Amino acid sequence: MKLSKLVGERYKEVPNGAQLKSHILLLRAGYIKQVSTGIFSMLPPAQRVSAKIQNIIREEMNRVGGQEVLFPVVMPRELWEMSGRYQTIQEELLRFKDRTGHDMLLGMTHEEAAVHMVMNTVKSHDELPCMIYQIQTKYRDEARPRGGLIRVKEFLMKDAYSFHTSQEDLDVYYKKVYDAYNRIYKRIGLKNFISVKSDSGIMGGKVADEFMLVTDSGEDRLVLCDKCGYKANMEVASGVKTPNLEGEMKDLEEVFTGNAKTIEELCHYLNIKEEETVKAVCYVTSEEKLVIAFLRGDYEINEKKLAKLCKSEIKVADTDKFGLVAGNIGCVNLTVPEDALIFYDISLENLNNFVTGANKEDYHLKNVCASRDLKDVVFDDIALVKEGDCCPVCGEKLRLTRGIEIGNIFQLGTKYTKSMGMKVSMPDGSSMEPIMGCYGIGIGRALASIIEEKGDDKGIVWPMTVAPWQVHFCPLRLDDENISAVADELYKKMQEAGIEVLYDDRIVSAGVKLTDSELMGMPIRVVISPKTMANGTAEVTMRETGETNFISLQNLLSELKAIIEDEVGEIEKNL
Repeated sequence: MKLSKLVGERYKEVPNGAQLKSHILLLRAGYIKQVSTGIFSMLPPAQRVSAKIQNIIREEMNRVGGQEVLFPVVMPRELWEMSGRYQTIQEELLRFKDRTGHDMLLGMTHEEAAVHMVMNTVKSHDELPCMIYQIQTKYRDEARPRGGLIRVKEFLMKDAYSFHTSQEDLDVYYKKVYDAYNRIYKRIGLKNFISVKSDSGIMGGKVADEFMLVTDSGEDRLVLCDKCGYKANMEVASGVKTPNLEGEMKDLEEVFTGNAKTIEELCHYLNIKEEETVKAVCYVTSEEKLVIAFLRGDYEINEKKLAKLCKSEIKVADTDKFGLVAGNIGCVNLTVPEDALIFYDISLENLNNFVTGANKEDYHLKNVCASRDLKDVVFDDIALVKEGDCCPVCGEKLRLTRGIEIGNIFQLGTKYTKSMGMKVSMPDGSSMEPIMGCYGIGIGRALASIIEEKGDDKGIVWPMTVAPWQVHFCPLRLDDENISAVADELYKKMQEAGIEVLYDDRIVSAGVKLTDSELMGMPIRVVISPKTMANGTAEVTMRETGETNFISLQNLLSELKAIIEDEVGEIEKNL
């Protein structure tokens, strides 16, 4: 490909609103162009990277017995009503009417379509297990798109669905896909990735693993134990709380606290620490039931865990509606509606002499003791893990970090096959709803994550396995007829040798060419100039390491092919 003909421009300036490294570099290097908030066009270099990532994914899915299919982007309301998700998913699902007035939707995921495809097609246990997968456009009406391709509204995704006649069979296959995902991420050049236990969210199911690129730029919070290897997304992580406040029980005392409403204000007013307080957080369920959760003042609520206990989506409550005094809600002498749901975090267990709201304006209670004042209470794990908490497995201090979700796998159970009425016949003449697994990888996010891990202050750094071109050929002084003739001949020979090459055929300064080559990130840069030509050599530089060698023009093609082979081999040697 000649750079003068390549669609797209390169820029020195940091684009307005771009903050993540990948977002900035993809825009500056001419890989993507924003169409609307959370919606991007992929220019030729990005499309080439995307195609290579897709091919690696296809190879690994085929290796574990996957069969590629294609589901529609647009689906009728009835399909999602069968699973119940048409009603339960709110703003993220984009609904519309076709010209006949029929309710339709844009697929944000395709569990329903997968079951529809195999239902009444796969009829017998003899045909299971099976797995179907697609690489297809999805649309999620994301409330807060961010980071370029990291969190978007429209995206390309590989999603796969497996069907099994037993949990044991699913467990075996789930591990195969787990291993395939590790191979995929290694093959596209990622190194600093892990898998963590996660929440299955709107997908349903009980067992879920997320693959995470560990990076400070990630929006997901991760909880890790460096000793025993415990790993979890913050949404599902557990930790042993720091020591509770114990000691001799003191008498309850009501104290005036005036305008001190927040934990910070209360601690300042009473000259106490946050761990000596208990906070209340209030929500309502989808049925408008009041939910109050009490936890120690130095912890934050885990809304995912709380919602699971409530068996409902939750949103922040209007406390005035329920006659509660915001800022003074306490866990003693609390008056609430009969159907209210009250939860107590395990951080309160054995807690003595703490401060909580007195359930009236301007007052709090001191010296509340859990064992004495909280009768017949069940303590649940509903707080987010924080620094200082200990590992629930080995007891060592946990480490908190951040990551970008680059893939997920779920054990869905029979959530969709049962609700949609899919059955297969069994050997004894009975029938059963197949047990499902679900496996997803976002293509654009994987592309951007490579840049987050490997990009530097000069630009993108592509691994050889997914680079849009393997070689960036930068002849200098193309206004010299001798240089131009040799460059054209080398370009032709590289192509004939099967080397993917981007030829910078522009007559511009050396600075512009070299800067653009670093920005665009091809693994190998080849430079010829009057100086190198005088020695019969080309300057070959590796983008990732900066290592430079001068190779004779006579041996250039064979040396380039050897470098490419070595680079690919290095990436794939530990699969």
